[in-house]
Amino acid sequence: MTHAILELAESAPDAQLLVLPVLRLDDALTISAPPGLPDLGPSLEATGFRGKSGETQKIAVPHEGGVRAAIALGLGDGSDEEQARRAGGALARAAGTSAVAIDADALEPAIRQAVLLGALLASYRFTAYKSELDDDALTTITVVTGDRDRAAAENARATTLANAVALVQDAVNTPPNDLPPAALADIALRVAHENGFESRVWDEQQLRDGGYGGLTAVGQGSSRGPRLVRLAYRPEGAELHIALVGKGITFDTGGLSLKPAASMVGMKFDMAGAATIIGVLQAAAELGIQVAVTGWLCIAENMPSSTATRPDDVVTIYGGKTVEITNTDAEGRIVMADGIAAASEEHPDLIIDIATLTGAQVVALGDRTTAVMGNDDAWIRSVVDASRSVGEPSWAMPIPEEVGDTLKSPVADLANMRSGNRSAGMLVAAAFLERFVGDRADGSGALPWVHLDIAGPSNNESAAYGYVPKGATGVMLRTLIALLEARA
Repeated sequence: MTHAILELAESAPDAQLLVLPVLRLDDALTISAPPGLPDLGPSLEATGFRGKSGETQKIAVPHEGGVRAAIALGLGDGSDEEQARRAGGALARAAGTSAVAIDADALEPAIRQAVLLGALLASYRFTAYKSELDDDALTTITVVTGDRDRAAAENARATTLANAVALVQDAVNTPPNDLPPAALADIALRVAHENGFESRVWDEQQLRDGGYGGLTAVGQGSSRGPRLVRLAYRPEGAELHIALVGKGITFDTGGLSLKPAASMVGMKFDMAGAATIIGVLQAAAELGIQVAVTGWLCIAENMPSSTATRPDDVVTIYGGKTVEITNTDAEGRIVMADGIAAASEEHPDLIIDIATLTGAQVVALGDRTTAVMGNDDAWIRSVVDASRSVGEPSWAMPIPEEVGDTLKSPVADLANMRSGNRSAGMLVAAAFLERFVGDRADGSGALPWVHLDIAGPSNNESAAYGYVPKGATGVMLRTLIALLEARA
C-alpha cells in the first residue's frame, strides 16, 4: 500500500510546492496565499485560469528575493464537498512527485477535509510487484495551520479512511496466485487482531461439517479450499447491530461453465465485496463508531477440475434450503446464500451484502454506479443517501415479484439461475439472495436487508478520474462508514 502521507507545520517548507486554493466568487478569483505575496489574480487570469473546481495551474511566485513554485487549485465557489474531493484528486495528479504544502486555515473545514481526502485517495499506487517504481505519485502533503490539534484530528480521520480504502485496493489488486482463500482470511484475522475485535475462521472441513453447502460446492473444484470468516466489532454502548456479508471469490474461472478467455481476465476482482468488509471493520474500529458490526466473508476459488461442482448438481445451503446448480458461473450467489443465512441467525437490525455479483449490473448502470436493492425502502434510502454524501454514485433498483419465477426448479427449492434467460439478470440474482434472508427474532417478518452489486464500480479499467485511480477502487467503503456514523 502506498499513498501520500499528511504532515503538520506552522509554515510551508521552502522545498515544497505551495498550493494556492482559489475560489471563484462573484465572477472574480479569491486566492488564499501566504502573507507577503502580491495579488496573483491578474497573472492567473492571463493564463486562462478561471478557478473551476479541479482546475490546476503551476505558476512561479516571488519568494525571498527569488521565485518559488506554486500550484493554483480551483475550488469553484467552495461549497461542494464532492467537487472538493475531486479537486484534491486533480491536485495529486498535477503535483506529480512533488511534496506539497497547503494552508489549511484558508478553507472551510468540510472543504479542507474533502480536498485532503481526495488527494490521499488519488495518490494511491499498488507497487508490490513493480521492479521499477513509477515516479508520478504525490508523496507528502504538509498541512500548514495555526491550530495543530484540530488539524491533527482531521488528518487522522482522512488517513484512516484512505488507509482502509487502500487495504481493500491492495487485496483486490493482488494477483490470485498470491491470494488464495486462506490468504484473504489471514488478512481479515490480522486486521481483527490489530484492532481488537473478535474473529473466527471455518476451513474446508469445518464448512462441510457445519452444513455450509454453498461455499463447499463452489470451492471444491480448487486445490485451495474455501473459507468462511466472521468478524465482530462490538463497541461498548452500541445499540444498533448491522451485519455485513461479502462475496470473496478470489478467482472466478466460471467453474465447469467456463468463462471465455477474455472474460476471465480481471476475475481477481471478484473478492472485492469481502475485502470491503475488512476495510469497513478496520475504519469503524479506528474511528470508534458506536455501532456493532458483524462481518461475514464468504471466500472460495471457483475452478474447473474433476472435483468441481457440475451443472445439475443439487447443493444444500446453510439452514437447509436446496439449490439446483444450472450454471457454475453463477457462483457468487451460492456462497453469499451461506453467509446471509448464517448472519440471519444472529437477528441483526440490518443485513447488508456487498458483491461483484452480476455482469448485468454493468449493463444496467455502467462502471461507476452501484446497484442498491433490498426488502426495506427506508434502509435502501439511507444507503443511497450515504453514498451520495460521500460521492459514490448508487441507484435503487426493484426486485419485481415476477423475476423469482425464473428461479423455479423441478428438483430443488430453487435454481441458482435459469440458463439462457438474460432478462433482468441483476434483479434475478437479488431475488435469489432474498430467499435466504431470515426472520426477525420476534417473528414479525423478514429481517431488513440491502443488497449492493458493485460488479462495475469495484474496478476502474479506464484512466484515473476524480480521486479514483486505475484498478481497484474500494467503492462503497466510505458509503458504509457514512451509514454507520449516521446511525451511531
